[in-house]
Amino acid sequence: MSQNKIPVLDLKPQYDSIKEEIQTAINRVIESGQFIMGPDVKAFEQEVAAYLGVKHAIAVNSGTDALVIGLRALGIGEGDEVITTPFSFFATAESISNLGAKVVFADIEASTYNIEPQQIQAKITPRTKAIMPVHLYGQPAAMGQIMDIAREYGLKVIEDCAQSFGARYDGKATGTIGDVGAFSFFPSKNLGGYGDGGMIVTDDEQVAEVARMLRVHGAKKKYHNEVLGYNSRLDTIQAAILRVKLQYIDEWNQGRRRVAEVYNRLLTDVEGVVTPGWAEGHVFHQYTVRITGGKRDQIQHYLTEQGIGTMIYYPIPQDQLPVYKGHYDVCPVSDLAAQEVLSLPIWPELGEEVIEKVVSIFTEMFL
Repeated sequence: MSQNKIPVLDLKPQYDSIKEEIQTAINRVIESGQFIMGPDVKAFEQEVAAYLGVKHAIAVNSGTDALVIGLRALGIGEGDEVITTPFSFFATAESISNLGAKVVFADIEASTYNIEPQQIQAKITPRTKAIMPVHLYGQPAAMGQIMDIAREYGLKVIEDCAQSFGARYDGKATGTIGDVGAFSFFPSKNLGGYGDGGMIVTDDEQVAEVARMLRVHGAKKKYHNEVLGYNSRLDTIQAAILRVKLQYIDEWNQGRRRVAEVYNRLLTDVEGVVTPGWAEGHVFHQYTVRITGGKRDQIQHYLTEQGIGTMIYYPIPQDQLPVYKGHYDVCPVSDLAAQEVLSLPIWPELGEEVIEKVVSIFTEMFL
């Protein structure tokens, strides 16, 4: 981290703490010469399955592919409808559309930014086949209510867990509550590799079998392709790196919760700032505040000038992106959130004195 600048994310302290273990893991793979589907991939799948408490974990090359293959393994395709949130990264809706299914957007809860269960129920039609909740910013969605709705209407549930590795809802790991969980190991994630990577998890034997087949060109046996699939394998080097990092995920997630706790304490009484709720199981992939009164962009610009990194996740809801615009009515809660949210610097090792500096500069705009 630069002495004068505070980035929104700094991955170097994490790397410095495990450098020798990472180098050993990488060297082991290089010396083995097994770069594709090597033994570290299978070992990582087994370790993730054990950590999450799920029967099957299938490694793929990105979180996006985890969603696409997960949906296909559940039988979602042309003409089906999948209900999801408008307030997420585009991969969420894109994965549905790329299978020829129709995206149906249900608005979010203002307090959590996650999909609102009552809005889901209102969007169900005879063509609805699945619900895709997103555990945004690392906070679990209302999975109890969502699963009740799914059971009532006979719907599949695929959890988008790109931001929630290690998060828990009612004692269960996110990704293990619905029929399928889809994870991303993009470098900025709570459990991030040094490149792209993803994972599909499920307790369903048939879903797991189909997912394993789809990730290797639709073949259970090499050169015996049964369906059109994908080239979606997690690199062995990434698996080896992630095996090292998996051992520390609980410690790092606790570090994120500590950072969020300090922010909340310092910002709780600042008028015009809404701090995130403190949910059990929240792993704070992002620390995201709401800035009311139309001041968000002005404050972000000021912070940038002062060397404080921030991000807006997300400035345009999915339903209003150019690819979909004009096909959907605006979801008002999501639309307002897009105008007000701002994510402040967070990583597990972030010190309290740096958080205090961020807050001090941030609150200058509210005095």
